[in-house]
Amino acid sequence: MPVFDHLGISVADLRRGIDQFDAVLTALGFEKEGEHDDSAAWYKEGETEFIVFAAREPESGPHEHGRVGWQHLAFAVDSRDEVDRLHAVATDAGWNVVREPKLYPRFNERYYASFVEDDNGIRIEFMHNPPRDAG
Repeated sequence: MPVFDHLGISVADLRRGIDQFDAVLTALGFEKEGEHDDSAAWYKEGETEFIVFAAREPESGPHEHGRVGWQHLAFAVDSRDEVDRLHAVATDAGWNVVREPKLYPRFNERYYASFVEDDNGIRIEFMHNPPRDAG
């Protein structure tokens, strides 16, 4: 059982938010559990439930990276190719590129990642960081 039961994100445009997160979460193996007037949720066995909510104050955004609040959510994947694939899925769904897939030697010589952000300033990362002996 994961320590984090669910993660909720508020977006200004619910339809766009659902479409953008659905592309990414589906590509990660999550299934949409349901869609309501004010939210949608995705679930994958053994993982934290992910919920997108309509913002109570849609004009209050977007969030600015580096300010108090959300920083980013990193999705760990099994390969560099998977980072590349998910990056393409996200950009095809309308996510904005923050950083193209590349190595991040400041973390370690194996850390490969990309960063994307939606219109709400919600930033996600796709990352592959194999154990030292796995290359």
